Amino acid sequence: MPVMSGLSGNEMYCLSMKGFAPGELVLGNSVYSLGFLGSLGAGLSSIVGGEVEQVTQVIHEGRLQAFNRMLHEAQTHQGYGITSVTSELKSLRGNVEFLSIGSCVRRADGVIDQLHFSTSSDGQELYCQLDAGFIPMKFVFGNVAYSIGLGGGIVGGLKSLARGEIKQFSDVFNHTRHLALQRLVDDAKVVGANAVVGIQTTVMPFRGIHEMMMTGTASRHPELPKEFDANPVTSDLTCEEMWNMVSMGFLPIKLVPGTAVYSLGFVGGLAAFFKSFSRGEVSELTTLIYEAREHAIGLIRDEAASIGADDVVGIKTHVHELGGLIEFMAIGTAVKRYASLKTVSDTLPPQAIIRDKDTWISHEKGLFAAVKSGKQED
Repeated sequence: MPVMSGLSGNEMYCLSMKGFAPGELVLGNSVYSLGFLGSLGAGLSSIVGGEVEQVTQVIHEGRLQAFNRMLHEAQTHQGYGITSVTSELKSLRGNVEFLSIGSCVRRADGVIDQLHFSTSSDGQELYCQLDAGFIPMKFVFGNVAYSIGLGGGIVGGLKSLARGEIKQFSDVFNHTRHLALQRLVDDAKVVGANAVVGIQTTVMPFRGIHEMMMTGTASRHPELPKEFDANPVTSDLTCEEMWNMVSMGFLPIKLVPGTAVYSLGFVGGLAAFFKSFSRGEVSELTTLIYEAREHAIGLIRDEAASIGADDVVGIKTHVHELGGLIEFMAIGTAVKRYASLKTVSDTLPPQAIIRDKDTWISHEKGLFAAVKSGKQED
């Protein structure tokens, strides 16, 4: 029987260089109802702001159940590993569907073995990860469902009369970002990993609140110092970027996020309103937004310095509106020089960095969206 794989030609080429052959496309799902008690508990918790633990737990259980069912299917197909693993959350007729999709790989020599790993990396990224010396172990995730809170909103409404940072909100958001990262790390430590690589962060609305989820691949590098057994490396560099950093003698050591929540202020907002009638720069907003971004970047600079990093690379900044307030977030990967670490190969093959081109383009939306390579169209 033909193998039904989600791997592209470039992925198959790269994986063949590491001794793998394509296996079956696998998935697991679970449809949940939050129920009356869960919804009531979430509503009460959201009054005070911060994490809504009831919703965090429900989402975590749903994602985990879908993931475990995907693992079981991969085992029945005698997969050696699973690549391109995703964890989706979809609304479905008033309920919530949790969906995990991935593509199995098998040993190219045909020997049947047990399931050894699952990874968020696709075939090209997995090649880069392996060549950089990181052995994949398990797809891991950490999530936090959180609310600004009705009580926090009232306080924020009063404080928004003044221009500048609202530290109470900054503290809440910094806590949730670091909490998701810590849960990701805790999941990795269970399987004996000393690194979590290829981390992706997703923030999405969920029933009146927000969920922040971090996913990545728990991995082990045999030459990492023992200190990382207790505090695994975390990195949101792509695996191609990570390969480049290792080839230059740098090791990613920690993902560092920093968040600052600001108010434009009554006076600043009023001035901006009047200035919007005329052409030209709104200097009050320019200054405030510049200060807020610099503050968020300063937070990650301080955290990186506290762990002895040499640089922070791949910094990205994000701006989110929060009901009259603005969240400024900076995130990057702190790195440190470890000249003894080297890549297996001197260069990456072109197939490892070529981006696959979509050959099916549909603008339709709905329940039965197309599924390809572990990704579901919205």
